[in-house]
Amino acid sequence: MLKFNGKLGIDDFYKVIFENQPIQIEDDVKQRVKNSFNFLKEFSENKVIYGVNTGFGPMAQYKIKDSERIQLQYNLIRSHASGTGQPIAPIYVKAAMLARLNTLSLGHSGVHISVIELMTELINRDITPLIYEHGGVGASGDLVQLAHLALVLIGEGEVFYKGDRLDTKSVFEKENLKPISVELREGLALMNGTSVMTGIGIVNTIKTRRLLDWMTSCSAAINEIVKAYDDHLSYELNQSKKHIGQRKIAESMREHLKDSGLTRKREHHLYSKNEDVSVFKEKVQEYYSLRCVPQILGPVLDTLNSVETILIEEVNSANDNPIVDVEKEHVYHGGNFHGDYVSLEMDKLKTVVTKLSMLSERQLNYLLNARLNDMLPPFVNLGKLGLNFGMQGVQFTATSTTAENQMLSNPMYVHSIPNNNDNQDIVSMGTNAALISKKVIENAFEVVGIEMITIVQAIEYLKVQDQVSSKTRKMYDEIRNLVPIFTDDVAMYPYVNKVKDYILNH
Repeated sequence: MLKFNGKLGIDDFYKVIFENQPIQIEDDVKQRVKNSFNFLKEFSENKVIYGVNTGFGPMAQYKIKDSERIQLQYNLIRSHASGTGQPIAPIYVKAAMLARLNTLSLGHSGVHISVIELMTELINRDITPLIYEHGGVGASGDLVQLAHLALVLIGEGEVFYKGDRLDTKSVFEKENLKPISVELREGLALMNGTSVMTGIGIVNTIKTRRLLDWMTSCSAAINEIVKAYDDHLSYELNQSKKHIGQRKIAESMREHLKDSGLTRKREHHLYSKNEDVSVFKEKVQEYYSLRCVPQILGPVLDTLNSVETILIEEVNSANDNPIVDVEKEHVYHGGNFHGDYVSLEMDKLKTVVTKLSMLSERQLNYLLNARLNDMLPPFVNLGKLGLNFGMQGVQFTATSTTAENQMLSNPMYVHSIPNNNDNQDIVSMGTNAALISKKVIENAFEVVGIEMITIVQAIEYLKVQDQVSSKTRKMYDEIRNLVPIFTDDVAMYPYVNKVKDYILNH
């Protein structure tokens, strides 16, 4: 049970989203929410408060009668539940719900306590609202996507429940749940904010860290397969550069290779007299995709850490409008719902993940091109050359997918289109950025999965299972449990998908 106190970290998201750990709202959080609601209710009685007794957006100039204030909230939710495209997968929606719950628990939103209580129940019972990918521009936050969340909270719309897509009303009846109590600004408070883009972003970072670990392992394994000199991974060389990410990647690769029987010491081969040699048969230095891994994956790690920091700051921030300050007894109007922070971070993340997939594709090409590695058959073909094709087919897939990543890595952050009668004259496109980043990450898992299968095939051909490091051997065994030795040609797609699913979830 996760004790929920209104402050979340990456580990908390992991426990709730991937381990289905239930959450329990602490009493002081409930009291904070009640105090915020009671203050706003009293404060707004004789004042004009946006979204409480006014219309929304360009319609804010219209004052709303007291008798119509509740209907206003329902109208907002229903009219903006207008998403289209593909449904967002439940794990991302659950992350968005947790992010929204957190910001509403800070006591700056003035929502009724039933909002907090029902959202907690939905998360704990794994009931996830139907939210579509298309619709958000990320200016007043994720208005359209969060409207679909709000729609469920008022007992309408659809949800995913035990693997089925069902109408909310029937699920609420089955689970004995009641819709929220709409009292003041529950519609606006639920919809104004960055929680969908942030929730997707959090899951993106969790998956990227997993992806980076696998890519680091692949890079270490390919270095030992080709019996590379190990000084490009040395402490001394990498410590001479100040970047933390580079140092950490080099350290991880050294740890991976510490018991390898294949990597070589330069001093044993080249730092000695070679008077009779005019041309060295073997490369004095490896190709860049093998030698420069710390310098290439280092920025990925540094960027990932930075992205995580910004997203967690966003999760633990008040990101709706207006902001209720009980202590100062005031309500502040502004733009905390704008998604530029998240949008920029998602563009950064997808850019470095694309570079990671490019590195994987080049390492794959090195293994498949016999003229480059000078030790493996073309396409690591373990069958009959000419008759069989080895890994030739899957290289096309890896190349195509990498090319798609390169195209998708163009920034979303700078693609603002004014809308909403030009009230939203500059927008973040943060949810689009997060969803495109999600796609880039999924693509990268495909490329790395294909490389991993090829590494295992190479180990098979070279018969070095007992000489590789213990970590490479573990990776070899894991992948070999999923895919056979490819001697005869078979349909490859089931195995690529198996490996992708495995590394994505382990």
